[in-house]
Amino acid sequence: MPPRVRARLRSALVAAVATLATAVSLSPAQSRPATDPPPFEQQVLFRADQDPGYACFRIPAIVKSTDGTLLAFAEGRVLNCGDAADIDIVLKRSTDGGRTWGPLQVVNEGDGDTHGNPAPIVDRETGRILLAETYNTGRTDSGGCSVPCDRTPHLQYSDDDGLTWSEPRDLSDEILPAHWNSWYATGPVHGIQLTRGKHAGRLVFGVNTETWDGSRISANHAALIVSDDGGDHWRIGATDSWPIADDGTFRQKPSEVTLTERTDGTLLISGREQDGTDLGHRSQTYSRDGGDSFVSPFRDLPDLYTPQVQGSTLRLGNRILLACPGDPDRRRTMMVRSSHDGGRTWDSVDRGTVVTTDWSGYSDMMAIDGHTVGLMYEGGAVDARDEIRFARFTEDWLQPRRGPDPTTPDLAPQTPRAAVLGGAEQTDGVFDGALEFDGTDDAVRLPYRAQLPLGSKDFTASLWFRYSATTGEQPFLWMGGIGSTQPQIWLRGEPANNRVRALITTREGARTVRTASVSTTGAHNDGQWHHLALRRGDGELMLFLDGTAVTTADVAGSVSRNSPFGVHIGQRMDSRAFFTGAIDDVQVWDRALGTEELTGLRTESTGNTETTASTAGTGRTRGTVLWLPMDRVSAGH
Repeated sequence: MPPRVRARLRSALVAAVATLATAVSLSPAQSRPATDPPPFEQQVLFRADQDPGYACFRIPAIVKSTDGTLLAFAEGRVLNCGDAADIDIVLKRSTDGGRTWGPLQVVNEGDGDTHGNPAPIVDRETGRILLAETYNTGRTDSGGCSVPCDRTPHLQYSDDDGLTWSEPRDLSDEILPAHWNSWYATGPVHGIQLTRGKHAGRLVFGVNTETWDGSRISANHAALIVSDDGGDHWRIGATDSWPIADDGTFRQKPSEVTLTERTDGTLLISGREQDGTDLGHRSQTYSRDGGDSFVSPFRDLPDLYTPQVQGSTLRLGNRILLACPGDPDRRRTMMVRSSHDGGRTWDSVDRGTVVTTDWSGYSDMMAIDGHTVGLMYEGGAVDARDEIRFARFTEDWLQPRRGPDPTTPDLAPQTPRAAVLGGAEQTDGVFDGALEFDGTDDAVRLPYRAQLPLGSKDFTASLWFRYSATTGEQPFLWMGGIGSTQPQIWLRGEPANNRVRALITTREGARTVRTASVSTTGAHNDGQWHHLALRRGDGELMLFLDGTAVTTADVAGSVSRNSPFGVHIGQRMDSRAFFTGAIDDVQVWDRALGTEELTGLRTESTGNTETTASTAGTGRTRGTVLWLPMDRVSAGH
């Protein structure tokens, strides 16, 4: 069957089931009258079993036209869910604010090749809807694009509210320089039109690209593409380039950038960070000249927890929203978090609003009106690629801005106080007070600072614990990332396995991942205080429980690299396990303590509140990275 006939047949089939497609909903609240909308409602927008002709839909992008029509774009993947096979760009339109949707339209047919990465922009001055996109030669299997990848940028537009579209034109001569000769990606997320300052009216979208030196990928680039004449001509604006070393390592690879114009006209550029040695899976920078330049290179955000995934931002009143999964390990738990200071800081995961705990991935957001947001995102009960959903929510649905959390002192030199979460309460400790955790949401979390990541150094971690739980994972201390490949250190009780266990995961070079763990006999869940210490030094990883040592061989590499980074007491980093019991006097050093020093930890009160940072540079306090006596909690200020 000829490709164009196939496309017409596909559109006719979809139109025949359009009523069914718009009726599929994840929320019974969707049937409420439009005059009294609920604060949150969502429906399935694209799914293979309701949109014939496609095996999978991915890569959502959405805009609102000057006529108020919502245009939801996606990649319609014909053969499979791979990134580089036969892929069309498809569209659905809504004229009632996203409550119902029309049939699927094929905007750009791949015809065996990959036509994807939709990045739509609306020109508010002319009403034209522009669509930047990227092509590459298609595959017949589910593999990725061969390196170097023959990616080229193109552009289409619509002057009738998205009903019909121009023929695509190749933008390579304008925005594809010779050294961007491998990977190239437009968006994928909507671009913006500037509204403030001398560049008001300018159209801007993001790209990320790579350089192939003839034998390997040697550099990554994140850039803004701008037009000052309504999209007739385009040029490369701000660019940030990061070299890739001969061994394959690099500091950052900012990509899939999303743009937001702040109230002062500054552009916030937030991007995915993919496996660089800097800490964090999101990276950002700013532009104060309309996208002509960045004020600084991209900077990673170690404590903004998210997996390696595209995300989306949107300004809503005085806050900026960020939609992306909140699980730092896997693509799941779609969440909306806020920045109340223009992107300088972001809500932690416990302050975000959960859209779904399902698997979830890429997203885009747009303003339906002054108080309602439309969120288009990949989600599924089995896989994040199961379907693309559309959610409507109001600002009232978002978590209200929470005041400061209670805090407990960190006596390491020049450190801020640690946050006490969930209502953890004071109790009697080994030497003084301790904190009691309820196993539900109690934790202590340290704010990020550069001294906390231990890298490839020797270290010692020490704490006291008391618990009686007979089931579940009981996390005492967590430092670093999470998952099978992210650098990390943790100590926990495992009563079901009748042991107390410590583990480190390290990264070395571009790909080498190593793990070592050591455990005791017995869970020591007898409701009594026990001292636990983990030491890395002299080629050994040694766990001490009440003075008895268990040892294993150390593994080379960094225990803090690449991944989002957090330090938690009583909580897994992904919030999927909390400790039930009490913890006292947590201390970490960036050196291996000697035997006498370790013995002293069990007999002396290192948590004496009269000890201050001024004495922390001598004796066994030397090299203290964190020091939580856990004996005082103060209300947040």
